[in-house]
Amino acid sequence: MAREQGQKMVAQNKKARHDYAIEDTFEAGLVLQGTEVKSLRMGRASLVDGFVDIDRNEAWLHGVHIPEYSQGTWTNHAARRKRKLLLNRVEIDKIERRVSEKGLTVIPLSLYFVNGRAKVEIGLAKGKKHWDKRHSIAERTAKREVEQAVGRRLKGMRD
Repeated sequence: MAREQGQKMVAQNKKARHDYAIEDTFEAGLVLQGTEVKSLRMGRASLVDGFVDIDRNEAWLHGVHIPEYSQGTWTNHAARRKRKLLLNRVEIDKIERRVSEKGLTVIPLSLYFVNGRAKVEIGLAKGKKHWDKRHSIAERTAKREVEQAVGRRLKGMRD
């Protein structure tokens, strides 16, 4: 069987970028069971309720939903089990220190395959207040209106 090349996106946590201010990101490998990999290759996963916990110098991914593989038998996995993240000791120490000092949280941002290996992008995040969310929506709307006006002007249309 030919080895996969490139990157294949499985799932993204779009709500996380809306609800949190992402300060730093890390790429981590995942320890998966066989049917989990097959289910991910079908593009089925949800990162909505996911979070990362550091326990005894190991990083664990909780709350990520990878549904059972449809052709799986008694060897099928549990949909919401905790999964170990593969990070360097230095990265784990850095994450743990920043979470304890600044009161940040660690959330999964995206789940993808790189050259056939499952990876998860995790982010150190700080929760946004309600007015922060409104402010970022207003900035996004203003930017979109400017781009539309420039596009209309380039096409020779009136404003």
